[in-house]
Amino acid sequence: MSPPSRPQPLSLVFLLGVGMASEIISCPSGCSCQYLEVNCTGQQLQEFPAAIPLDTRQLILAANNVSYLPAVELSFLADLVYLDCRKNLLGDDLDFTFIGVAKLVYLDLSFNNLTQVTFSTFSHLLSLVVLKISDNPNLVCIEKDAFANNTWLRHLDLSRTGLTFLDTSTVRDLPNLRFLGLSDNLWHCNCSFLDFIAWMTESNIHFPDADNITCYTPEGLRASQIPAVEAELRFSCLTQLHQQDYIFLGLVGFCIFFAGTVAAWLSGICAVIYEVHTSKGEDEEEEEGT
Repeated sequence: MSPPSRPQPLSLVFLLGVGMASEIISCPSGCSCQYLEVNCTGQQLQEFPAAIPLDTRQLILAANNVSYLPAVELSFLADLVYLDCRKNLLGDDLDFTFIGVAKLVYLDLSFNNLTQVTFSTFSHLLSLVVLKISDNPNLVCIEKDAFANNTWLRHLDLSRTGLTFLDTSTVRDLPNLRFLGLSDNLWHCNCSFLDFIAWMTESNIHFPDADNITCYTPEGLRASQIPAVEAELRFSCLTQLHQQDYIFLGLVGFCIFFAGTVAAWLSGICAVIYEVHTSKGEDEEEEEGT
């Protein structure tokens, strides 16, 4: 008769249980899954991967062919704090995409096909600290209030895009901003951009690769470093008149001339009427005297 089996130590039972649980946890095909991290780098994915563990904190989708991020699938990852989507094919339809990942702290959308950033793009990411949207050559528009809700934003990279203009309030009103990438863009250094250039000069923000933050247009300022052109641009904007200024001054002069002419004409008519009325009164007095 065989001896009775000895009870397994509690620690061994616990380890076996953890092992069985790890086998049950799913992992997207072709990706590697570690504790709270899913890494799908360079897997030639065409779509957002399925079967991502719901407790994932860090998701890396870099170097794939993903062109769309489904808001519903993302919202299942409510604890996600790190999302790396660089080097994909994401386009301009990102409004409300991140509505369900409010805990996100790090977001990398560089090397994609973004064309614009609106208020609805990142407005739900109230905890966002790092945002990289550099190397999007088709990115030509960032709305004035695009980052109004991202008050914790500390690192913002807009380098190597198609931007020609950025409203000063878009970045000036970010109280925690310390790092702002602006190099190798198509900045149009005209009078409308003067306020932004002045803000760059006065702010304490770090601008990396500052030597390559240059004007692209007008031709006379091309390749000139910003904010070194501030003095020249300020002189040009404050002392020189442009075509619209001459048109405005011409209209003002014409209005003044026309108003003066009308006033003189009315004064003349009033004088004539007064003279006629006075002469008529004198004639009537002479007739009564006779």
